[in-house]
Amino acid sequence: MSSGDHPRTFEMARDVIRSAHNNGSAEDLMLFYDRWAPNYEQDVDLIEYRAPRLVAAQVAAHFGGERQAAMVLDVACGTGMAAKMMKREGFQRFVGVDGSERMLQHARQSGLYQDLQMAVLGEQPIPVPSGAFDVVTISGGLSSSHVPAKAIRELLRAAKRGGLVCMSTRANRDNVAYKVALEGEMKKMEDEGLWRRVEVTRVSRFERGVSDHEGGHVPGCVYLFQKL
Repeated sequence: MSSGDHPRTFEMARDVIRSAHNNGSAEDLMLFYDRWAPNYEQDVDLIEYRAPRLVAAQVAAHFGGERQAAMVLDVACGTGMAAKMMKREGFQRFVGVDGSERMLQHARQSGLYQDLQMAVLGEQPIPVPSGAFDVVTISGGLSSSHVPAKAIRELLRAAKRGGLVCMSTRANRDNVAYKVALEGEMKKMEDEGLWRRVEVTRVSRFERGVSDHEGGHVPGCVYLFQKL
């Protein structure tokens, strides 16, 4: 059913998002996103999902180059919501990567991307050259059911020296262990001299909670690093 057949509700969006955590394999998860693609943007709007906007704002606040010329890699790009937010900030050149063909179809229809590639972060290398991008973003996907924490090294590989890598994740109770592992990997990469932390922003209203024990909004974090 597409979003045009019947109006979507928060409860419908909540139930779909809950079911994402029941997919055991990467293949199952991508099939889930294939099915969700027609309703994806409406559903994440219903849960007030702010990650694409937050990531775009964080990059825009710290990027010192020529935005129109900058090459941006949008990982786990979905239907293209992050690129839409980045375009509002003056960026125009986008390459998108996602594991769902149906999501990529919607991203293709947006007309925002110069290139789109299919790959599952954490399962496969990102199919782009090393050191090619001024900005690398992942506004969704960093959670225990989606992407292993160590996969952020692939984001860094794609960035130019001096380029920015911006990531976000939830900071709610269900994601605590993953967030600890993610921040541990970030710190390890800092200690290895691979990148430096530019800013970490904690937000109280990342999105509306969808689990039974979460009322109101859940918090999140946006991380910005620069490749050394």
